[in-house]
Amino acid sequence: MSDIHPRIKRERKTIKAMIGIYCKGKHKNNIDKCPICKELLDYSLNRLDKCKFQENKPICARCPIHCYKPDMREKIRSIMRYAGPRILYHHPILAILHLIDRTKKV
Repeated sequence: MSDIHPRIKRERKTIKAMIGIYCKGKHKNNIDKCPICKELLDYSLNRLDKCKFQENKPICARCPIHCYKPDMREKIRSIMRYAGPRILYHHPILAILHLIDRTKKV
């Protein structure tokens, strides 16, 4: 994992934080103990590792390539809608960096 670009490492932290916020709020659970959220986290991290843009990656919502399967995409969008506003309180630096990343173009 040491050869992973810092941008991708941060994306991995952000997605884990957002799924964690969602899981705790909706399922009253921890990602590690929730098979639904654990599966989505594993899937998301796998997609992130295989992203063709890597360090130049835009946020997924603005990406021209939709690499998520439609059902997983809907799940992650639901999580983003729930966790997006809440991440500012739990992880303010990640939230601000994510907002800055929204301005990047592919």
